[in-house]
Amino acid sequence: MEQLDPIALLSDTRATQPRLIRQALAARRRRPLDEYRGPILLISADAPARGVIEAGDDYSAMANRGEFLRRIITALQDPGVAGIVATPDVVDDLALLGALDRRLVIGSMNPGGLAGSDLQYHGGFTAYTADAIETANLDGGRMHLRIDDLDPSTPERMAAVAEAVNHLAWCERPALVEVQTTPMEAEFLIRSMAVAAGLGNSSAYTWLQVPIIDPLEPILAATTLPTIISGGEPSVENLERWWEALGHSQVRGVIAGPSILYPTDGDVAFAVSRAVHVIHRHHARYSTKAKRSTA
Repeated sequence: MEQLDPIALLSDTRATQPRLIRQALAARRRRPLDEYRGPILLISADAPARGVIEAGDDYSAMANRGEFLRRIITALQDPGVAGIVATPDVVDDLALLGALDRRLVIGSMNPGGLAGSDLQYHGGFTAYTADAIETANLDGGRMHLRIDDLDPSTPERMAAVAEAVNHLAWCERPALVEVQTTPMEAEFLIRSMAVAAGLGNSSAYTWLQVPIIDPLEPILAATTLPTIISGGEPSVENLERWWEALGHSQVRGVIAGPSILYPTDGDVAFAVSRAVHVIHRHHARYSTKAKRSTA
């Protein structure tokens, strides 16, 4: 008998048994972020909810949801991939497919507005909220914070992020604050990181996400908070920049952009394994240094 494709059955399951989503999430075995001792690799899978469906040269790469899910699952099957950052629609699909067990699941708290528009960072959270992340048994939340002195919505955004940091700290889940600024230059980013680190009534569970901008060293020196690098496309050049960034003690990992799921040669598993190799090669170097220091 021909085996049915579980992805093809998702729509029927959602229509007839929506309670299975909550049950699947509740039954998921977590692996909290603080259990990881070496650098981690996360896959960003929240772009479609911000109106971004292109990857590389393909303007509609992520338009086919079934293919998008298959590529995410391929990436998650590599043991070197820690998990994903995703919106509820993607998380719910993957939970129904049983693909999230013992994987980090960071809920994307998308800002209001569409990527690329003038108002893309206006408004409150339009995907997960902090309490929804706790209810869904996820491992943390990622939120955008853009500091722009000329944007009247900046204080409102700061207040929303601070409230989310408070709630996530209360339920002992990391708040990953993606720091952005206008213009996106080192001196402005350093200032914005200082602002982001001070939001909320506790920084115990606050992590920062920053882009790789030269010079990177003074940017990372601006904080003691754990930091994850926005990796972007895993090109050979960018992979080398990952390697250099991971040499800083604050950097705990990399978030790869969705382009890692759409390599030009179509080989998702190889593209992911190449990125994982950079992460693990650095982990081996770090572990060797740690052993020597305690010898």
